[in-house]
Amino acid sequence: MQDHKQEMAGTIPQLHSLPVGEKPSSPPSTPTIDEDAELKTSATETTNLLEQHHEKFKNKYTEDGYILESKDEMDSEALHSAYQPDTQNGGVRKQRSQSQLSLLEEEMDQYNTKRKESPLVNFKMTERTKNYLVLTKIAILFAAFITIIVFFSINEEVEGHHDVLAVSESLPYFYEFTDLHESTDPILKFNIHGPLDKEFESNSIYNLNFTLFISNWSGTQIPVKTMSLPLREAEPDTNTEEWIEYTSRIDLPQVSDPNSTYGMLFETSVPDLVTFNFDYNTQPKSSELDVLIGLIILVLVYVLIGFELVHRTVAAMLGAFAVLAVMSAFNERPTLEGVMAMIDYETLALLWGMMTIVGIFSETGFFEWCALQSYKIAKGKVWTLITLLCVFAGVVSAFLDNVTTILLLTPVTISLCEVLHLDPRHVLIAEVIFSNIGGTATAVGDPPNVIIISNSDIQDAGYPHHNGITFTKFTLHMAIGIVFCMIAGYFLLRVLYRNKKLRLQDTPEITALKQEIEVWRRSAVSIMVVSREESTVKALLMQKVHQLETALHNLEYEEKEAEENTDGWVEIFNAMKSKYQIRDKTLLIKCGCVLTVTILMFFASSFLKNISLNIGWIAVIASLVLLIIADVEDFESIMHRVEWATLLFFAALFILMEGLTELGLIDFIGNLVAELIKDVDEQHRLTVAIVLILWVSALASSFIDNIPFTTAMVPIIISLSENEELDLPLEPLVWSLAFGACLGGNGTLIGASANVVCAGLAQQHGYPFTFIAFTMVGFPMMLGTTFVAMIYLLICHSALEWNS
Repeated sequence: MQDHKQEMAGTIPQLHSLPVGEKPSSPPSTPTIDEDAELKTSATETTNLLEQHHEKFKNKYTEDGYILESKDEMDSEALHSAYQPDTQNGGVRKQRSQSQLSLLEEEMDQYNTKRKESPLVNFKMTERTKNYLVLTKIAILFAAFITIIVFFSINEEVEGHHDVLAVSESLPYFYEFTDLHESTDPILKFNIHGPLDKEFESNSIYNLNFTLFISNWSGTQIPVKTMSLPLREAEPDTNTEEWIEYTSRIDLPQVSDPNSTYGMLFETSVPDLVTFNFDYNTQPKSSELDVLIGLIILVLVYVLIGFELVHRTVAAMLGAFAVLAVMSAFNERPTLEGVMAMIDYETLALLWGMMTIVGIFSETGFFEWCALQSYKIAKGKVWTLITLLCVFAGVVSAFLDNVTTILLLTPVTISLCEVLHLDPRHVLIAEVIFSNIGGTATAVGDPPNVIIISNSDIQDAGYPHHNGITFTKFTLHMAIGIVFCMIAGYFLLRVLYRNKKLRLQDTPEITALKQEIEVWRRSAVSIMVVSREESTVKALLMQKVHQLETALHNLEYEEKEAEENTDGWVEIFNAMKSKYQIRDKTLLIKCGCVLTVTILMFFASSFLKNISLNIGWIAVIASLVLLIIADVEDFESIMHRVEWATLLFFAALFILMEGLTELGLIDFIGNLVAELIKDVDEQHRLTVAIVLILWVSALASSFIDNIPFTTAMVPIIISLSENEELDLPLEPLVWSLAFGACLGGNGTLIGASANVVCAGLAQQHGYPFTFIAFTMVGFPMMLGTTFVAMIYLLICHSALEWNS
C-alpha cells in the first residue's frame, strides 16, 4: 500500500500559481494529468454534490471561506475520506489515491495559512472602525469651522483709516489719532505707502521722519518712538505705481489719564512736498504671532490635502476662511470686495477660456488621432512615447504658458495611454513635471518669470550703461541651464520609474480570469472534507483552479512577450486606425484657426505695447469666438468639461496666499534670506546669495504658491543688488529666483498651477492621482533639477562671472 501511494504521488503534476501581479519569466508548459489520476464527473452529479454540500455545511464556515474547525480536525477527518470507484448516473470516476488527496489538502492548508497570516487580513479595518474614524474627522472639522466662524464674526468689516498726507522741509504735519484712547488693543499697526527707497535701512540725504507722541490734558507732548525711512533721492514724487509700502507696529504705552490722546508728527528733509498714503489700525497682543499662526494654517491645509482627508478644494477653502478669521481677530477683517480683490482673475480667465476651447476641440477626435500618430512614431515602444511626450511638453511650455500646454496635452496623453493600455497617471505626472521645467526657459513660459521680467526696475537695471534684463537676455541665460536640467531630469525620471508598472495593472481578460480563479478557489476552501462526496467536489474544484491558473500563466506570458516584442506594432496600428479618426473636419479647421490665433496673440501681448489685453482676456475672447463660429448647440455639455472644482480651488488658494502675505509669512521668508546673505564674508557673498535664493525659492514654492512668493521676493533681490555694502550683481539673483520658483513648483501637487490643472483633468477622465503619488516623483525631481541649476549658476556667475 505504501508503494502504491508513492507511485501515485509521482503522477501528480506540480501546479503552482504566480503571485498576483507578477509576470512569468519563462514559457509555460501545460501540465498533463495521468489517466489514473483524472476525475471525470458529469455536470449533473457535480451540481447535485455542490447543492448537498452547501445545504449540509452552510453554517460551518465563515463568509470569507475560512473553516471553523482546526487544522488537526480537518486532517483527522481527511483520513476517512478515501473514496471508491463509482459509476452512478453514467459518470466515470477512477480511483484517486489517498496521497493525491493529501497533496490537495496540504495545498489548501497552505493557502488558508497564507491568507490568515497576511497583514492585510490581520489588520483589516472593520466597517465600524471606519465609520468611527469618519465621524471623528467630521466632528473635528465641523468644530474647527465653527471656531473659525466665531472669530470671523467677532469684528466688523474694516476699511481702515486711509489718509493722503503731504509734508516738506518747511511744512511738517501732525496727525492726531482721535480714536486710539477708546481702544483696548495695545498695538498700533500702520502702513506708509509712498516714494520710499527699497532699502529701508539705507542712508539717504532725504528721509521721512515720524514720531509717536502722547498728549496729556495740559497739552504737553511726550515722544514715545521716533522712526525714519529713506526717500528716493531723485524725483521723490514719482508715479504711484512705483511707490513702496512700509508696515510696522508700535506698542502703545498705557496711560491713566482718559483725556490723553495719541498723535504722530511727520517731517522730512526734502524741500518740495512729499505725498504719501497713511493708514492704521489697532491690534491685540496676539498679533505679534501672526507669522507663526500663518505657518500653522499653511501646514494644516497641507495635512488635509496630503492625507486626502477632504477634497483639496475644500481644504483650500477652509484655509482661506481660517486666514480671514485670523485677520478679523486682528481687526483687519476685509470687506467682501476686498476678499474678491485677492483673487487673480487673469489666471482664472485663462483657465476657463482654454478649458472651453479644449472642450470643443475634443469633439473633433483630434486628440485620439494625435495619440495614434504618436504610437506610429514611437513604433509601440513605451519609453520612446514617454520621451516624446516629455520633450514635446517641455519645448511647447517654453513658448506657451505651461497651464495652456497641459490643458492641450492632457486629453491627448490620456487617449494615447488608453490606446496602448498604459497607466495615464505615471505618464501625466512625468509630462507636467517636464512642462514646468521647460516653462522655466523663457519669460512667458511660467507665471513667476512673467512677474520677474515685467518689473520695471529689473528691465531698467544697469541703465544707462546697460539695457537691463531683456526678454532675449533672460531667455539666453535660462535656456542654457534648462537644457542641462531637462537631461538630468530625464535620467532621474528613468531611475524613479525603474520599478513602476507603466502599463495598467492587468488587461480586462487577465482581470476577469483572476476573478474567476478567486471564485473557484474560495468555493474549494469553503468545503470541509467529511465524506467521499466532499472530497470529490473539492478535488474537482481544485483541478479547475489549476487549469485556470495555467491559462492565466499562458496569458500573462503572452502579455509580457507583447510588451517586449514591438515588431507587431504595424498590425496594431492598422487595427486601431479605423477606430481613431477625425470625426468632424470642419470643426477641426475652426478650432485650429482659433487656437493658432490665440497662441499668436499670447506672444504678441508680450511684445506689442499697443495691445491692451492680457492673456486672460485673450483666452476668454477666443473661447467666445469659437462658441460662435462652431455653432455649439449643447452648451451645457461643453460647460461640463470645464473643471469648476479646479477653478474654485485656485480662487481659494489665491485668497489663502494673499492672507498669508498680509500676516507677514511671505515677507518673513524673504527678509530672512536677506539677513543671512548680509552675515556672509564679502568674497563668498555672491555664492551664498545664489545658493540661498535658489534653494529657499525652490523649497518655498513647493509648499506655497510661487506667484505671491515671487512677487514678495522681487523687491528683496532688487534691494540686495542696490545695497552698496553687499555689492551684488542683479542678474545672478534674478536667475536664481527664476530657477528656484519655477523648478520648485514640481515639489508637490499644489506647487504649480499646471500640476493642479493636470490632476483635475485626470480625475475627470477617471485616472486620479493623489498628493502623495505626485510628491513621491515630483519632490526628488525638484531636488535633482534644482541641484543641476545650482551647479550651472555657480559655474557661470561665481566662477566665470558671466554678469553685466
